[in-house]
Amino acid sequence: QVTAKTAFLFILPQYNVSVPTADGELVQYHYGLKDLVTILFYIFIAIILHAVVQEYALDKINRRLHLSKVKHSKFNESGQLVAFHLTSVIWCLYVVVTEGYISNPRSLWENYPHVYLPYQVKFFYLCQLAYWLHALPELYFQKVRKEEIPRQLRCIALYLLHIAGAYLLNLTRLGLILLLLQYLAEFFFHMARLVYFTDENNEKLFNVWAVVFVVTRLFTLTLYILVIGFGLPRVESHALEPERGNFFSFLFNNILFRMSVLLLVCLFQASVMWRFIHFQLRRWREYWNEQSSRKRAAAASTKQQTKPLKRDSGYHENGVVKAENGTSPRTKKLKSP
Repeated sequence: QVTAKTAFLFILPQYNVSVPTADGELVQYHYGLKDLVTILFYIFIAIILHAVVQEYALDKINRRLHLSKVKHSKFNESGQLVAFHLTSVIWCLYVVVTEGYISNPRSLWENYPHVYLPYQVKFFYLCQLAYWLHALPELYFQKVRKEEIPRQLRCIALYLLHIAGAYLLNLTRLGLILLLLQYLAEFFFHMARLVYFTDENNEKLFNVWAVVFVVTRLFTLTLYILVIGFGLPRVESHALEPERGNFFSFLFNNILFRMSVLLLVCLFQASVMWRFIHFQLRRWREYWNEQSSRKRAAAASTKQQTKPLKRDSGYHENGVVKAENGTSPRTKKLKSP
């Protein structure tokens, strides 16, 4: 029995509380230090699943494609992220639909702070933190190139900051919707990279990703404005109550602070869109340069094929072929003696 209690500490979320409702009691959860033990256990699970996907799927495909070292590394990265993003999108969509966060947008800010979480919401956040923490040792296990490490560390840090911030500051409902939008765009991007590595002439999925990316950015910005600009200022309690998990509502009652946060959000989204537009312009420029070079090469080969061939080493003069020394190329008849 002691062993079972220790095992439950690693496997199941802790800090369950019975919350009275109109239909009886509902078991919900809040966070604490014991969550670190659960996250540690699922870090090892994520490492095992990472190795399974790598060995039984990606390595077999890589042996058939014969990719270079650079493309091999990018293919492995995109393959792992496609599996993760697809699983997370399906799981996150199921959570937000069953909890009613999409059908009732007011639930994103009503009754803030959202200290008590349903089981599936807390378990989702713990698994997300475990995955992005497991990505740190994977940089060593996968032998990632030194020039790629800063970019991947920056990506991991941003995800951890977003997920841990939403979890600790009781903004889990808003964080779920934002993760769903982000993971959806990332799934199409990495899927487009996989298709491109298998067939470099196929870039249709990049166009699909471009549309999805723009749409998700617009939804993200709209959601920030809706929740921060209009939702949280209407919360009944505007006092700082850390013991109840109320960290933000008193700040968002101040219009100056609220506008400053919205300005920072808009600037960040604008910088993301600027990088996206710059990337698209560079990709289109490379595409048109490649197409123009192909047309020039095709025109040059056609010109060489239509060029007339020399049949004689001489030249024509008044319809008679002359040799280069001016004499006629015809053989003279010898007179009979």
